[in-house]
Amino acid sequence: MRTFLHTDDGVTIDSVYDPGAVVYDNSRPPAGDLVFVVAHGFTGDVDKPHVRRVAEAFTRQGAVVTFSFRGHGASGGRSTVGDREVLDLAAAVRWARGLGHARVVTVGFSMGGSVVLRHAAIYGENGETAPARGAHTDAVVSVSAPARWYYRGTPHMRRLHWLVTRPEGRLVGRYGFRTRIHHRDWDPVPMSPVEAVPRIAPTPLLIVHGDRDGYFPLDHPRMLAQAAGDHGELWLEPGMGHAEHAAGDALLERIGHWAVSQGG
Repeated sequence: MRTFLHTDDGVTIDSVYDPGAVVYDNSRPPAGDLVFVVAHGFTGDVDKPHVRRVAEAFTRQGAVVTFSFRGHGASGGRSTVGDREVLDLAAAVRWARGLGHARVVTVGFSMGGSVVLRHAAIYGENGETAPARGAHTDAVVSVSAPARWYYRGTPHMRRLHWLVTRPEGRLVGRYGFRTRIHHRDWDPVPMSPVEAVPRIAPTPLLIVHGDRDGYFPLDHPRMLAQAAGDHGELWLEPGMGHAEHAAGDALLERIGHWAVSQGG
């Protein structure tokens, strides 16, 4: 099922629903009501092969909603690189619940990893937006996410900042990556991921990061895990690089099992 959703600020979001093919056994709770809402990384979109591969992996554990963030692919608007994208995720979660799913697990990669953290903080029990609006999540998985904004400590991140902040970089984003990037700076600067994490409790949280991540070194996941305290779980994956491209099928299966056991 494919449709365009509408965010609270009026942006159209290209979204896909796959009902999945759940396999039941006696070692895990029933997952028939579980849906994964997948938040892709920067320059991804719902049709990119690496996003489809993630979605296919999670259909073995439950239904899956994927979508393109604003400014990406066929969605409207322009990317704010993790700020107003929280509204895109909220629209996707509401849609998933409207399809009859009682349990939602948000799974985000890189930029999407920061978005799922901020979304859970804003729409959770300790957030500023009432969970009764149907946009809350029951568990959160953040993969390859930054802990803080404006990080330029790696060559990959310096190139990304050029792409976002320079007019010629935004042209490359538009025509090279199908990503339309907003020219305005953040005003105000949104809550950082590490600031968001303490507000997620008691919602279960899993932080996943590779020890060969070329964008964000290990101090980022460790900062997030420290901020999470006892309610967060940290997986440092040996040999793993960055985000969806580096998440192998075995890791995605483990994340799926975690979600089934924690997402409700």
